[in-house]
Amino acid sequence: MYNFEFEKPETVADAVAALAPEDAQALGGGQTLIPTLKQRLASPTTLVSLKGIAEMQGVCKGDDGSICIGGATNHATVAAEAGDYPALAETAAHIGDPAVRNRGTIGGSLANNDPSACYPAAALASGATIVTNSREIAADDYFQGMFTTALEDGEIVTEVRFPVPEKANYQKFVQPASRFALVGVFVAKYSDGVRVAITGASNDGVFRWAEAEAALTANFAPEALDGLSLSGDDMISDLHGTGAYRAHLCNVITKRAVTAAA
Repeated sequence: MYNFEFEKPETVADAVAALAPEDAQALGGGQTLIPTLKQRLASPTTLVSLKGIAEMQGVCKGDDGSICIGGATNHATVAAEAGDYPALAETAAHIGDPAVRNRGTIGGSLANNDPSACYPAAALASGATIVTNSREIAADDYFQGMFTTALEDGEIVTEVRFPVPEKANYQKFVQPASRFALVGVFVAKYSDGVRVAITGASNDGVFRWAEAEAALTANFAPEALDGLSLSGDDMISDLHGTGAYRAHLCNVITKRAVTAAA
């Protein structure tokens, strides 16, 4: 790795100030950034750790019943403390391995927006609100493509607010070596309709499957998805599976999620 300065601020305001220099970079759990540094694919002059900011830690319940999770909260804590949203807690409990779950953070995952990560599907399917140091961003506006979000330079994910659905479930077809989702589907049923978000499949990153949402809103049952399909043209194709294979898995895994939720 290259030499760099290390800052560990104790407040969001101090973190924002530390990130002001052009080559400064925020550090959450480091599950993506540290390997990137080791491979010399990034060379920030300063790393600004967000782990010491108390106001960005923990899980609580909002006045409107939503689950509010601090941006620096690790996956293990979400798994243990987000019991009011069981599908979200279960999702966190199966991210990576114990080492990843005890280091990785929800804010870091959402800021990185890996195309195969689990939290982007949970946030998008839940219609979550991503809160930063300067504004609130609806999940539908936040995710903008592979490794791309609405975050601006120096902007920090301080909290994520999840409306709790009537029913929900997340299922993923795991790539065994990385523990990422080859295809992951989060289904959430609210009083005004069903939201379905898919990760791991598309070259554009996490996305909502509108046709499935309409079918499941009319009939929340796996057979409602019979005859629905996605094109493999814009899907990831690699040594683990072709685009057509991933497109087929989207229907299969969505049915599993609906069955489990129902």
